[in-house]
Amino acid sequence: MDLIVATPRGLYCPPGDFHIDPWRPVARAVITHGHSDHARWGSDAYLCQNDGAPILRRRLGDVSIRTLAYGERIDINGVTVSLHPAGHVLGSAQVRVEYGGEVWVASGDYKTEDDGVVAPFEPQRCHVFITESTFGLPIYRWRRQGEIMAEVNGWWLANAGAGRASVVFAYGLGKAQRLLAHLDPANGPIVCHGAIEPMNAIYRGQGVPLPATKRVSDFSGRDAFAQALILAPPSAANSAWVRRFGEYSDAFASGWMQIRGNRRRRGVDQGFALSDHADWPGLIDAIHATGAERVYATHGATGALTRYLREGGLDARMLHTEYGEEEAEGGAEEEAVS
Repeated sequence: MDLIVATPRGLYCPPGDFHIDPWRPVARAVITHGHSDHARWGSDAYLCQNDGAPILRRRLGDVSIRTLAYGERIDINGVTVSLHPAGHVLGSAQVRVEYGGEVWVASGDYKTEDDGVVAPFEPQRCHVFITESTFGLPIYRWRRQGEIMAEVNGWWLANAGAGRASVVFAYGLGKAQRLLAHLDPANGPIVCHGAIEPMNAIYRGQGVPLPATKRVSDFSGRDAFAQALILAPPSAANSAWVRRFGEYSDAFASGWMQIRGNRRRRGVDQGFALSDHADWPGLIDAIHATGAERVYATHGATGALTRYLREGGLDARMLHTEYGEEEAEGGAEEEAVS
């Protein structure tokens, strides 16, 4: 019996009668993390990891939420369910489902490098593993976070020395806080767009140490930003909002910046290939660490990943979902706040 199947409303566990990251409203939704393509409004009840609850409340409003600690087990209609670190964003979790001696794990989104900000990915032994494959091509191989952040801080310092502001576009949940945690405050003030500050507050509230940040309204005059690094969502690019900083250099932080043409298409001065998803080696290592006999790949380069796994002897299949790429997440919330 398949413990998780794809339905028109989302991934569904028939014996437990619950969905995982459903894309249509359902009675009971188990949520892997708070990005908008995985946590959607309209379900009757939600289950998520403890640290993810404030994010869901921020994004979904006054909804019914039950939370679990990592590794805590509950019984849902005879199915044992537990959540385990995915290393993606605050509160992100893999969903482990056990029933009749069979174990399935749905990964949600994950990365395998420990970013020092959120709980690191923990592979789970299972019979069947449902993996994301956003960057499921061999060309995607991340450099270590320390190298990337040294480049970001060096770029900021060079801009400050030339008397121009540094503007970094990054997704408001996860990437912005990861950058923030590893910026060097000795370089100058750090300014955050109004759409990012609420997520910063949630991270701080859950015990994640982040450096002090300022709002744009704390400054007066364009010259005041000359030493600053400004974090903003991608929706702010090329807007009137950024022109208030006078002379500036801009950059985009995303795994998609691994491809040089993507930086040119974004029209930014600099691209930093920093992703909260596993790269190709990370995906392969994570899949093998589960010991799974069967693998389903969702959203991303599913064809290339499953073909490679089949050539290695695994039973690998594609699984259609309606998850997008939160790396392309803009969101009305980001658009609305300046």
